[in-house]
Amino acid sequence: MRRLRSLFLVLPFLLAAESLGDDLITIESDLQSADNTTGVVTASGNVRIVHADRGVVATSRQAQYFTKEERIVLRGDVDVVQNDGHALRADQVIYLLLEDRAVAIPGEGDQVFSQWTLKDPSAGIEP
Repeated sequence: MRRLRSLFLVLPFLLAAESLGDDLITIESDLQSADNTTGVVTASGNVRIVHADRGVVATSRQAQYFTKEERIVLRGDVDVVQNDGHALRADQVIYLLLEDRAVAIPGEGDQVFSQWTLKDPSAGIEP
């Protein structure tokens, strides 16, 4: 029971360590656990993470939040989609919260897929 109580204290910080305001993150998975000794929170099996305020939905087989390193690791069939059409698919995605940087790693023999909508930098500028 102690592990479950700690899990609920830590989970709201997953993917939102630098967020301000009332950002809500929803995590669904087959199993969720937290280890107070290592500071690792793990969600596994059909993981679905929704950050509605940022318009992001991520799915994977496993998600881990390393509280001490401020690092999130999504593993296994990772798919990240944003409302604006941006998408990322990889075997593993590592998000370094303190650096606000992500690294996508393909599975053996595969490639990383990303899709971005480029905006015209001159759009909205009047002559």
